[in-house]
Amino acid sequence: MPRMPQLTDDPSGLLDQTRRQLGRLPNLYAALANGPAALAGYLALRDHLGRGVLPTRLREQLALLTAQENHCTYCVSAHTLRGRKLGLSDEELVRTREAADDTDPHADAVLRITREVMRTGGRVEDTALADARRAGVTDAELAEIVAHIALNTLSNYFNHLAQPDLDFPEVSA
Repeated sequence: MPRMPQLTDDPSGLLDQTRRQLGRLPNLYAALANGPAALAGYLALRDHLGRGVLPTRLREQLALLTAQENHCTYCVSAHTLRGRKLGLSDEELVRTREAADDTDPHADAVLRITREVMRTGGRVEDTALADARRAGVTDAELAEIVAHIALNTLSNYFNHLAQPDLDFPEVSA
């Protein structure tokens, strides 16, 4: 049972904007619309990061890893479905949740530094940062990794609070 209403009334147009961006209106966004400024900020950051240096597949892996680290079943479920649509196999999805991608050394380095940033609150050791850079992770990617963590943590934490109805096939975090 949701703890916050999942809105359908859309005087601000934000729910329509969400439908345009995603092709549908997940319950997370319908609940986040209770705070129009929060939804607008989320959509703006999501939109800008979608035009960043990280490719779509890797952005999706970051979202899945962040959801796993934050134990958000709603988002693990959503990003598992989206990952499958982007061509990630079930094994790749599991490995992403473990911060490992054995098929792409660069993606592997991005996932590992992402998990390290999350687990240390950004206080990564010099050796972890050097390892990521040696694997080709750029400063632009590092900046976007932290922004993706923030974006996805916002939705993960909001899901914990609001508990919207799960509108994806369930995958436990």
